[in-house]
Amino acid sequence: MSIRHGLLALLERGPRYGSQLRTEFESRTGSTWPLNVGQVYTTLARLERDGLVAPDGEDPAGHTLYAITDPGRAELRQWYERPVDRTNPPRDELSIKLAMAVGAPGVDIRAVIQSQRHATIKAMQDYTRLKAQALAEIESGRSGERDDLAWLLVVEQLIFQTEAEARWLDHCESRLVRLAGPADRGAEPTPSQATTTATATASAAATDLPRRARTRRG
Repeated sequence: MSIRHGLLALLERGPRYGSQLRTEFESRTGSTWPLNVGQVYTTLARLERDGLVAPDGEDPAGHTLYAITDPGRAELRQWYERPVDRTNPPRDELSIKLAMAVGAPGVDIRAVIQSQRHATIKAMQDYTRLKAQALAEIESGRSGERDDLAWLLVVEQLIFQTEAEARWLDHCESRLVRLAGPADRGAEPTPSQATTTATATASAAATDLPRRARTRRG
């Protein structure tokens, strides 16, 4: 997550001070990527050094305000237009764990997969509940719809991500069975009922927004 560009995006809406930026950043992302004030001010100092933001006086409480500059707006536009680079994917602990577990003495890799599958499905179900809450907030109009919609997009990405992880774990188990010796093979597993049910629930929830939006507009 680019904290640098996230802060620029918030400053494009008007001058802000550090803790205000932290609160709005976390509101937009549902605290998925929590920040501390130190991170915010360190990033602001670097943005100021690079000429992308500048101090803009103080608010009535004496907080130093920061405003985006024209070069900052140009940098933000480029960020929006530039695809996220996937040529150097981030390290994924689960992938590394399974890679190291293959052939490791005394490690039952299928037990490792099964344990992770339970955790992944629980996360998928939790994210689906959070999505339902976000939809309820949007439909009720109880809070800022823009921040609720931003959080909804984030939580839907998390649903799709955990859905893909559950499918990948099923694939890993099937791959291990196919490559095992005849004595160890047994029956080749099919996607677990829990995975199938959770995936179907998450997929239905993730595609429900357009229908709800049409109902509201109608």
